[in-house]
Amino acid sequence: MTNAIWFVVIGTLLILMGVRSPVLQRLNLTPSMVYLSVGVLLGPSIFGVFHFNPLQQAHLLEVLAELAVLVSLFIAGTKMPVPFRWKAWRVPLRLAFISMTISVALTAAFGYYLLGLPLGAAILLGGILAPTDPVLATDVQVRHMGDTDPLRFTLTSEAGMNDGSAFPFVMLGLLLLGAPASDELLGGWVLKDVVWSTASAIVVGLVTGRLLAQLVRGQRSSEEQGPLLDDFLGLGLIGLTYGVCLLIDAWGFLGVFVTAISLRQSEMTLVKTENLDQHPDAAAESYDKPREAAPQPPSQVSKGSLIFKEPLERLSELVLVVLLGGMLFTDSWSLRAVGLGLLLFVVVRPVSVFLGLLGSGASWRLQMLVGWFGVRGIGSLYYLMFAVVFGLPEELAVELIHITLVVVVLSIIIHGLTVKPMMTRWWGP
Repeated sequence: MTNAIWFVVIGTLLILMGVRSPVLQRLNLTPSMVYLSVGVLLGPSIFGVFHFNPLQQAHLLEVLAELAVLVSLFIAGTKMPVPFRWKAWRVPLRLAFISMTISVALTAAFGYYLLGLPLGAAILLGGILAPTDPVLATDVQVRHMGDTDPLRFTLTSEAGMNDGSAFPFVMLGLLLLGAPASDELLGGWVLKDVVWSTASAIVVGLVTGRLLAQLVRGQRSSEEQGPLLDDFLGLGLIGLTYGVCLLIDAWGFLGVFVTAISLRQSEMTLVKTENLDQHPDAAAESYDKPREAAPQPPSQVSKGSLIFKEPLERLSELVLVVLLGGMLFTDSWSLRAVGLGLLLFVVVRPVSVFLGLLGSGASWRLQMLVGWFGVRGIGSLYYLMFAVVFGLPEELAVELIHITLVVVVLSIIIHGLTVKPMMTRWWGP
C-alpha cells in the first residue's frame, strides 16, 4: 500500500511540474514549496505515511545531498556567461569569501552566546548555515548560457563558490570539538583547510575542464569519429574532478564548479580560434559586401550535457525536499531554531553582504536583493550530514539537525513566497 502511495504521489508531482500548472504559477508557488508540502503531509506531522530519520539514515542522506549539489554546481558553472575577469567577478568573489566569513562569525556568536553551544559546535553551525544553495535557488539563478543578468549572475556564482568556501569553517568547528584551540591547530587549519584545499581545488578544476574541452575538440575534428555522448562526458568530468579533489584533500565542490566554468570558457575560446583560422580575413571585410553566414559551432559538452543534468537536478530536488518534509514533527518548531532562522535572514545575511561589498561599486539595489536572497537548502543538509557521519556526539547531532532543518524549511517558505514578487518589482522579469 505504501509503495502504491509513493508511486501516485511522485507521479502526480512530476506531471504537475512538467505541465507547469497554471494554478501553481498564479499562486507564485515554487517547486520546492510544493515538494515540501507533500513531504509534510505524508510525514509524521500529519498523516504519518513515512518518517525519514536523518540521524539513522545519515550516510544515505549525505550521499543524496552530495550528488544533488555536485550536479547543480556543474550546471551553474556551465551557465556562467562571462570569462573570469576581476571586474566582472569581484562582487561574487567578495560574497563567497568575505561575506561568507562574516556570516559564519555572526552565526557562531549567536550559537555560542545565546544558544549555549560549545565554541566548536557554534562555528560548525555557522559553517553549515552560511552557504547559499545552488539547488533550491533556481528561481534567482542564471536561466541559460546567454543570461547576463547581473543579479542572477551574482547569486549563481556566489552559490557555486561558497559551497566550497564554507568547508574550512565546517572543518574548523569539527577540529575544535575534538581539541582545544591552539596556535598549532589554527596554523595547521589555515595551511591545509584554507590555503591548500582551496588553491588545489581551483587548479584541478581549471586543468580538468580545459583538458576535456581540448580532447573533445580533437575527437570531433576526426572524420571517423561518430557522435559523442555529452551527458556521459559531463558526468565523467564531475566524477573525475571530484575524485581527484578528494584524493589530494581539495574542496571537491569548488573544484567541480571551477571545472564547469573552465570547460565552458575553453570550448568558447577554441570555437573562436577555429573560426579565426578558417576566416582570417573576416575582420577586414567591408560592411557593404554580402557576407556568408557565420559557421555554427558544433555541439559542446557543456551545452549538450545540460539536456540530461537539468532534469536530474530537478528530480534530486524533488526527492530531497520531500524527504525533508518527512523529517519534521509538529514540535520541531522551537523558539531557538526559528529565532536563529529569522536572525539569519533579516540580520546576518544583509549585514554580511553590506560589509563584504563595501567599496565594490555594486549598486544599492543589487546589494539589497542579494542580501535578501540568501537561500539555504541542500548544501546545508550535506554539511550537516557530513558532520554527523564524521562523528558528532549524538546529543549535539540532534540539536544541530533540529536547528538546520527548521532554518532550511523557513528559507524554502519565506524566500519561495517573496522571490517572484520581489524580482518582478525591483529587478524586472
